Amino acid sequence: MEGLWALGVLLLSCLLLPSPAGSQTSPSPDRRLQTDPEEAPSQHHAARATQEQKAGGAQEGLPLRPRCVRCCEPPDQRFSYPQYQPLPQINMTILKGEKGDRGERGMQGKFGKTGVAGSRGHTGPKGQKGSVGAPGERCKTHYAAFSVGRKKPLHSNDYYQTLIFDTEFVNLYDHFNMFTGKFYCYVPGIYYFSLNVHTWNQKETYLHIMRNGVEVVILYAQVSDRSIMQSQSVMLELQEQDEVWVRLYKGERENAVFSDEYDTYITFSGHLIKYSGDP
Repeated sequence: MEGLWALGVLLLSCLLLPSPAGSQTSPSPDRRLQTDPEEAPSQHHAARATQEQKAGGAQEGLPLRPRCVRCCEPPDQRFSYPQYQPLPQINMTILKGEKGDRGERGMQGKFGKTGVAGSRGHTGPKGQKGSVGAPGERCKTHYAAFSVGRKKPLHSNDYYQTLIFDTEFVNLYDHFNMFTGKFYCYVPGIYYFSLNVHTWNQKETYLHIMRNGVEVVILYAQVSDRSIMQSQSVMLELQEQDEVWVRLYKGERENAVFSDEYDTYITFSGHLIKYSGDP
């Protein structure tokens, strides 16, 4: 009886051990896992864990127990990330060149808006008395005056003829031009002018005091057997660059004024009464 019991135990042990042929004909769990790359990672690892537990339990004769397995492939096996390559650092102090010339100044920008005026501050303390300054210039007074005469008689040959004078009594600042016979106003204001002539026997005397080509007043004497002195005067308000002179006019009769080398019978005078800039 003891021999039969030993033989039964031996047969039972042979049945439980895996046969070599079985390992050659059926794929192992590890090889099966390796031949199915498309299987999901979770199923792959779960099947692998089950097979290992079964094999271990069968060999040791112990009940199956759960084991922790990796459910995800390592990152280096699933994805390939590019390796980090550090950028080269350039030392700018080595590449710095020499200082260049200063450029031209740019155009001035537009002025900004004027700000709001601030409030007036408090009155400061009274300062000390200053030193006496230098004396100022004298009060400027404007003058203009002339007086000229003619010692030669004159007969009017043209209809309009300017009376030229040959004697200068007063010509302040040369405002009267002896060559043209005209007074040029350089100091604007109010002027007084007077004209004195001597008539010629049996001849007409016809003259005008002119301002800028326009007759202002007339001096006239009819034909007479006796010669007489005639005069005319007028006040004019002149602007700068105005011109005043005497002109002879020839009408139907001969026009003439008398004078001689010994005496002066013809005079023309004028002077400034009030400067336009004075109050």
